Amino acid sequence: MIQESRPRLPGQRLARGVCRHLMTHDFVTIEEFIPERGRRVDVMALGPRAEIWVIECKSSRADFMSDGKWPGYLDWCDRYFWAVDAGFPTDLLPEGTGLIIADDYDAEILRMAPENRLAPARRTALVRRFARDAARRLRQFTDPGS
Repeated sequence: MIQESRPRLPGQRLARGVCRHLMTHDFVTIEEFIPERGRRVDVMALGPRAEIWVIECKSSRADFMSDGKWPGYLDWCDRYFWAVDAGFPTDLLPEGTGLIIADDYDAEILRMAPENRLAPARRTALVRRFARDAARRLRQFTDPGS
């Protein structure tokens, strides 16, 4: 069994629950994924038909209010979601985005995000980047000295 070396921050705990839940929908996920230089999404999910979802995890009102970069993520996914805990004031979240309520262990999609299909070339590039990043992370996990 692998022990975590440090406690997870609140947003990371939300991401964990989101990732666990998305597995039940046959999505694979990567936390803290970089779709392009200067952007880092909390969770990127890849579905069985190469659909790409971005999920931003917000642990508090202040965390959400300080994030002005989220509209730039809309160009990198088919669907965009916010993941928050049950006590988050969801009326702050913009219309036209998805909503996931999460905790450390699971999540529930309360509002499906509208679909805005990516261009085929961007999808291909993202799927390749996703695969390479996942393989690199697995390699570092299985052989930390490599």
